[in-house]
Amino acid sequence: MIYVDNRQEKIEADEELVSLLEKVIEFTLKEEEVEVDCEVSLLFVDNDEIRQINNETRGINSVTDVLSFPMLDYEDKKVFKEVYKNYEFSQSDCDGEELVLGDVVLSLERALEQSKEFNHSFEREASYLVVHSILHLLGYDHMEEEDKVVMRKREEEILNKLNITRED
Repeated sequence: MIYVDNRQEKIEADEELVSLLEKVIEFTLKEEEVEVDCEVSLLFVDNDEIRQINNETRGINSVTDVLSFPMLDYEDKKVFKEVYKNYEFSQSDCDGEELVLGDVVLSLERALEQSKEFNHSFEREASYLVVHSILHLLGYDHMEEEDKVVMRKREEEILNKLNITRED
């Protein structure tokens, strides 16, 4: 289940955008071999709110594009399909019958700014940021260069399979 909560008014979050991003989330989970029913929350915010959340949660008082709040723990350099593929989850991991993966907080305002900076569509930028964030919920990281290379490659593979390219 994907819960979408639009907490901003600066950028229109129409049905078409929401549908696209839900499709991106579902496809990313499938590509990453998440075979359990799960829950992801997708929150749309503006730059002021993401700055505040970034400051409160990470001590960084600046605007960012997307924040990820995973609910599962991962061993260093391990991702969902390596740790949890055949795992028996407890009720404390679930909301009803669904595994709670975590929250994605996306600044639609920053996504629009970046789409202009990178000269591609807003939909492509928002999709990229959602894939990026879902991969974080699944244990991927980019703090070290080798991990960054793996994560960037995976992001592009997923977007290409969805036919969401930089030309879009």
